[in-house]
Amino acid sequence: MKKFKIAIVGATGMVGRTFLSVLEERNLPISEVFFFASSKSAGKTITFKGKNYTVEELTEKSFDRGIDIALFSAGGSISLKYAPVVAEKGCIVIDNSSAWRMDPKVPLVVPEVNPEDIKWNNGIIANPNCSTIQAVIALRPLQLKYGLKRVIYSTYQSVSGAGMAGFKDLENGIKGEAPAKFVHPIAGNCIPHIDVFMDNGYTKEEVKMIEETRKILNLPNLKVTATTVRVPVFYGHSESINVELEKPFDLDELKQELKNFPGIVVLDDPANNLYPMPITAAGRDEVFVGRIRRDESVDNGVNLWVVADNIRKGAATNTVQIAQKLIEFQSEE
Repeated sequence: MKKFKIAIVGATGMVGRTFLSVLEERNLPISEVFFFASSKSAGKTITFKGKNYTVEELTEKSFDRGIDIALFSAGGSISLKYAPVVAEKGCIVIDNSSAWRMDPKVPLVVPEVNPEDIKWNNGIIANPNCSTIQAVIALRPLQLKYGLKRVIYSTYQSVSGAGMAGFKDLENGIKGEAPAKFVHPIAGNCIPHIDVFMDNGYTKEEVKMIEETRKILNLPNLKVTATTVRVPVFYGHSESINVELEKPFDLDELKQELKNFPGIVVLDDPANNLYPMPITAAGRDEVFVGRIRRDESVDNGVNLWVVADNIRKGAATNTVQIAQKLIEFQSEE
């Protein structure tokens, strides 16, 4: 099998470091690996598979060495500037920022849901928002079996979704210190405000979930709404998802559809207090689904409680899985 030269951009960040763990676990066919970051982080040492590497400063000449795949997690402005440059050099960028997600020429991919979209990339593939990834994995088997009419998201998102600064706000807030990242204290609090507010009263995070769900599921007219909330949890996003289906369903059959879908673990035994929680998902790659019950206020309605590790499945793991699929597809050619 061909081996690939792989680069990580944003290698010293929270997601960048998780890329390393996931790449080691999944043992991709890598011949060489390169690590890039800002000038501030250049010169740091990273250990990968027992070998030490020096982090290089990202420049426009960084990719003049035949690199095949680049995993980006360095923020939207870096992706907008460098992804097209890197793609022109024959390297495929898998980007973890929001910069390219809604570009119609860029596939937005969750490998369990729409892997075939990888094939029409033009050098850039977008990784969806963390909260969208776990949601569409839970929705996809229901879409395939029953059809989707309307979706209502309410999220309970951990502070690590805001990066190390968000993580530190909770750590410091527990000690009574003032927030530096969030506009209000997060310790002992819930903040219904993720990203900036838009003119229509929604936050950008809510708009991302709505638009990305439609794109990934290829349902441009799907009725979707969202309320996203930051909660005082370090790792793991939780979501209450209310779904109105096109067709009637048997609840036991619906649960079986979820159980049979790749990447989903159903934890749904309320009599024994078994349901997903952020501590259930921490360090795991699966999406956990529970509290599965009929919504008796509408025809064909169902409620789901969906939990996943936002740094792994919501970011690093999904990105590496896209790289794995890309390698599979290229090996088939």
